[in-house]
Parts: sequence; structure tokens; C-alpha cells
Amino acid sequence: MSGISNADSQPTHAHFSDPATRSAELEREARIRALPETMRDLIRLANDPGYQRWLEQIRDIGGCAHPVYLSGYSVTRDASTGEILVSYSTTDEPGDRLAVRCGNRRASVCEPCSRLHAGDTYHLVRSGLSGGKSLPEQVRGHPRLFVTLTAPSFGPVHRATGPGEVCRFRRGAPLCEHGEPLGCNLAHSDNDELIGKPLCAACYDYVGHVLWHAHAGRLWDRFTTAVRRHLAASRGIPRSELGHHLVVSFAKVAEYQKRAAVHFHAVVRLDGPDGPDSPPPGWATAELITEAVYQAARSSYVAIPESDAYGLERVGWGQQIDVRPIGEFADGDGLSDEAVAGYVAKYVTKGAGDTASGLDHHVHGLEEIQRAPVSSHLRALMATCWRLGALPELEPLRLRLWAHSLGYRGHILTKSRRYSTTYSALRAERAEHKRRSAGVGDDPNAVKESSWRFVGSGHTPGEALMARSIADDIARNREEARAALADFGGRWPEDE
Repeated sequence: MSGISNADSQPTHAHFSDPATRSAELEREARIRALPETMRDLIRLANDPGYQRWLEQIRDIGGCAHPVYLSGYSVTRDASTGEILVSYSTTDEPGDRLAVRCGNRRASVCEPCSRLHAGDTYHLVRSGLSGGKSLPEQVRGHPRLFVTLTAPSFGPVHRATGPGEVCRFRRGAPLCEHGEPLGCNLAHSDNDELIGKPLCAACYDYVGHVLWHAHAGRLWDRFTTAVRRHLAASRGIPRSELGHHLVVSFAKVAEYQKRAAVHFHAVVRLDGPDGPDSPPPGWATAELITEAVYQAARSSYVAIPESDAYGLERVGWGQQIDVRPIGEFADGDGLSDEAVAGYVAKYVTKGAGDTASGLDHHVHGLEEIQRAPVSSHLRALMATCWRLGALPELEPLRLRLWAHSLGYRGHILTKSRRYSTTYSALRAERAEHKRRSAGVGDDPNAVKESSWRFVGSGHTPGEALMARSIADDIARNREEARAALADFGGRWPEDE
């Protein structure tokens, strides 16, 4: 189905006995060639014999914006008799191929797949707060915190202001050594392009910013270790024996601030020695874990490799630390399970274009960085990554490989093993649901044989337009169903 046929751009060579018929055909082809490429491709698509089946495939994958096409077969047999229970082959599919989801989490790349990923993330985080998905509901009663850890300051930047405020008030309009104002007496709205940019780019510590990003993952590891160490010390327990008393579980998401510095939002939960299935000891309170978080954030640091090219010796967390308890039930004063899970799920689908996080793809040199459609602040950070990446002492950080993400190479979402379920388990559960909906259940005597190969990806212009339309229809139907459900208090009338 991909590709535009030659008939769309070249006149046919069929011979017509009637000159008038031939003239009309040539005129029709000329009109088609004059159309935009997308319209020509739509005409080709609509006239393809496999069009309806292709539409079914794209609907099945939710209007994926960049599908992967596979060719092959799958056969399920009874192990004892050899009888074929279920079989499928792409032989009868359009182009001998099957479309499957690309699975990209970024809405800027594929909104339908990002929405699915956000749903999985919501359930992953929420099950660690409220139970479900193999976790007991009792975890709701365990001490739980929502923690925000930030990067340190690398220099003053413009910030959004509230009513009656200015950005950075300074009397007398003092200047830095480069002749730039040390303050800003303007008011900035939330969408002001100046927000997050340094007051003086020459004063800004771009090297420190990049090296903090490069070590942020290790800094998080040091932080979690320090939390456990503080909990053990508070009870006089050796650190190696803390697991006999309680388990500390985390789930964190990395978010880029407007100044293009990563900060972490994390759910922290205390369990008993058997994990979520057991309550923590009575002394393991929310107040104790709050104190441990603050102590760990203030004491954790990572040493930087020595170099004559910069003066940094170590990196640590910023001064802004926020720790908030998560309420067992939603109320007006505390965070609810749904609010925390919804926030995390919303963030993980954002692409680089939605945040100050660089680019969605790798870069291959300073010239490409200078041409990148981002702010001068982000270009300076990427260029700093590229230059520092040439230093032998920083080679293990692979800064050039991660220049597009400003030196940060960690995952957007990570969690400890016992916090909750996994993405793989959620996908397997969804696939099993689809099998059962199709009337195909698990048979312990069944043996599955399959063979698949990659044969292409993406859409032609016309296919992309149709896929977007399908995705929009699905999204609109989902919103209408959600609104209708809300009208009935979350229950359909026939459920009463």
C-alpha cells in the first residue's frame, strides 16, 4: 500500500479507438498531476483494491502515525493431535503485510501510541499507590510521599511572574562583567519566550549544567541509598539489615524545567519486609521518611572526573526540595492517588518540542546544532555537550551521543522492582484481553509457531492523512464516552 504508483504521475499508454475518449483520459490525468501530492495519493489509495482492509488495519492500531509493517504467519496447533487451532498469514493482506503500532511514547512523534503509553503509565503508577495489577489494596495505607528534587542554579534566568510581580527586581540597574543587566524589571506571562533563558549567556554555567545532567542518574542512585541509610540509622539498624524490617520503593519521572534543567518527581512508599504484601513497622512513619528524604537530598553528591578544562569537583541537588504526603483518600488538603498518577502519565508522553529538553533525535555535529530549530539557550547547551564530549576524561559520559537531550541520558520513567507492575505485564494483559475478546483463550496443550520479518514502516502522504482522521475520530469518541459516563456519575444506568 505504500508508495505512489506511476499512474499518478505518468500518462497511461492505453490505446483508445475513440479520439474523444483518449482526449478526456489525458485531460483527467493532467488534472490529477496538477493536484498536490497528498491528494494524488488519496486518489491512489481510494482506488486500491485493498483499501478497505488497510483501513481496518489502521483502525486496529488506533491510527498509529508511524506503523511498522511485518510479513509472515502465526499458527497455533494442538500439541497432542497436531490439529490447527488458529492460523493467520499476511498472504491475503494488502501488500502481503500487517501494520502494527510503532509504540513511541512521544505525542510529537505518534499521538495515538503516546496516549496508549500514558494509559499504561497511569496504571503502573496508580497500582503502586492504590493496589491492583497484582498489588494488594493495602498499599494505600502505607506511608507514601510525592517528592520533587531539582537541579542547582547555574545562573539567573527569566521567570514567569504573577500579578503585580516583576521577573528579577534589582535597584539601580546593575550590570554584570559582560555588560548585561543583573536584574529584569519586566513581567513575563507563562508563554513568554524569554522564560528560562539566562539573563547573561556569558555568565551562565553551561558546563556545570551539562555535567549535572550527565551525572543526574548516579545522583539519584546516591539519593535512594542515602534515604535507606538514614532510615536504618534512625533505628540503630545496620544498613545491610534494613530489608529485614522494611522496603523502600520508588517510582520517578524526569521533567525538564523551563530553564532546560531536569528535575525529578518521585513517589516514595514504605512497605514491610515482604514488600507491598506486608505493612511497614509502626516506627516507619510518613514523618520519618520525610526527614530521611530531606537529609538524603542535602547530603547526596557525585564526584566529577578531574580536568583542567573545568573547575567542578562534584554535583548535588538544588535548594528547592518539595515533599508532600499522598492522602489515603482524596481530600481538599492532600494529593490523591489519581492526581499523582495522572500527572506522571501526562508528562511521559511529552516530546522535546513540548519542553525545553532539546531535540527528539540525535545530532551529528556543531553545524547541525547551530541549525536546530530551538532557542539559543538550548543550542548553547547542546554545543557544550559536543565540546565536552571531546575530552578524554569525559568519554565514558558519551556526551556527544546525548547532546540532543542536553547530556541527560536517563530514562524518563524508572521505578524500583517492587513498586508495582511493569510495562511488559500491562502489554501482555492487554494482548490477552484482545485474544479473549476474539474468542481465543489459553490452551495448555497449544503450541504456537510463527515467523515474521520487517518489510517497511511509515505512511505515504495520503495514508498519513487518513490515519490522522482515524486517530481524531477515536479520540473524539473517547472524550464523548468519558463525558457521557461522567453525566451518570461514572456508571451507566443499566449498571444500577
